[in-house]
Amino acid sequence: MEVKKVTFSDKTSRLIKQKDFVPSTGEIITDIQRKGKFLIFKFANPDHFIISHLGMSGSWRISDLNIEAAHPKHSHVIFFTDKKTLSYIDPRRFGHLYFLNKINHDEKMSTFPMDISESAFNAEHIQSIFEKFPNKVLKPFLLDQKNFSGVGNYIACEICARAKLLPTRIVNTLNKQDCKKIKEAIDLIIFGAVKTQGTTFGGGYRDAFGEKGEGVQHLVVFHQKICQMCKKTKVEKNILGGRGTYFCPHCQK
Repeated sequence: MEVKKVTFSDKTSRLIKQKDFVPSTGEIITDIQRKGKFLIFKFANPDHFIISHLGMSGSWRISDLNIEAAHPKHSHVIFFTDKKTLSYIDPRRFGHLYFLNKINHDEKMSTFPMDISESAFNAEHIQSIFEKFPNKVLKPFLLDQKNFSGVGNYIACEICARAKLLPTRIVNTLNKQDCKKIKEAIDLIIFGAVKTQGTTFGGGYRDAFGEKGEGVQHLVVFHQKICQMCKKTKVEKNILGGRGTYFCPHCQK
């Protein structure tokens, strides 16, 4: 993607936490990767990187130049090409943007923990985390980005459900087989959500083309009235670590 022009809104300064460079005409975005809850934009210039955290309401949107959506409301950064725009949209402005040179990019990346989708994040690794923090409550602990990078609230609920574990379990009560079930649940939920283009609740998440994800069709407890595993038990909800937590009292032990 070759950039012809870049524009910034007058509110972008709140979002940009570090600016080692300013993208300019002729820049070429060569790749976009994910690490935990961050997106990493790579450029043909090996000294230019953008790291983006979407916060609660941020998104990147691709639009055609000749339609009104090419300048969506709440756009804070817009990359223009010959035929498309790539816009960072964030109504609540809770996201973070870092425009980094290679030295600062490498330094920041070195602070990121292993992502839950990486092959090395296996059952043995999960068990080693639990052994370090034996008194943690399972579901709130799954939201700890230093140890379970990439897990959000609905994912944590679904991991517990798919692994057939109550969210209130203390992790020192979990054995090797439980860790294997958690790993299997993570893979099922993460890669399943990717295949269905993400998970949209109400008016929330949209993909890069503005489409809703279909992952909500595969949820078994989160925002469900009846457990979609046993198909008969009413899903219960409580608050753990300040977050709404859904579970099936029949399927989860």
